[in-house]
Formats: sequence, C-alpha cells, structure tokens
Amino acid sequence: MYSFDSIVLIDDDPINNLINKRLISKLDISPRVAEYLEAEKALGCIQSLHKEERLLILLDINMPVMNGWDFLSQYLDSCNCRKDKIVMLSSSIDFQDRQKAEEYDCVSGFIEKPLTPEKLKKLL
Repeated sequence: MYSFDSIVLIDDDPINNLINKRLISKLDISPRVAEYLEAEKALGCIQSLHKEERLLILLDINMPVMNGWDFLSQYLDSCNCRKDKIVMLSSSIDFQDRQKAEEYDCVSGFIEKPLTPEKLKKLL
C-alpha cells in the first residue's frame, strides 16, 4: 500500500525533475509521479483531481512566472480542502526561506537539493 496516490514534482529545471522522478520510481513509493516545469500547470492539474486523492508535492521556490510562494498562496485559495503533503525542495540556503515555509500550515517540510533516498524516506 502506498502512502500517496501520486507524487507531484514542481521544478522549472527538467534535469532535476528527471533525476527525482527516477529516484522516486526506483524506490517504488507511489504508483504515479507527475512532473511540471511550470507551477501554474501543476496547480491546474491538482485542482482537477478528486479531493480524496492524496498527493506528495515537492515544490521548488525559485521559478519564473509563478514561484513556490505564489503557488502556495493560490493552492490555499483553491485547494484548501485537500489533504496533500507539501514539501519545499529547493537549492536555497537562505534561512528566511525556511522560516517563511514554516509560516504555511500546508507545508510539512523543507529539503535542500539534491533529493536523496534518505531524505525521501524521511517524508514517508
């Protein structure tokens, strides 16, 4: 039995998404892994899903057009009844980013890139 119905990778770097998707697939922790280069597209997809479908969302902070913080604000406005687990996955080492992430009740963690099997297993 999987902990999550799907894992959603939101990062504007296609190489990071590819590496993370392979890692997740190798560990066999979810039946589906979706990757998005644009946060807006990810948000649209999440909004269309059944609210009972449980997601693990790995969200980058620094992205063009809609960054991770903008995504979180819009997610809270439109998806607040969902029971997803959102983890910030970022290359940022700025302590203020960690503090800001803690201000969001929907964010359950902050992980510095790169994602590793050990870091991923701690999320489950």
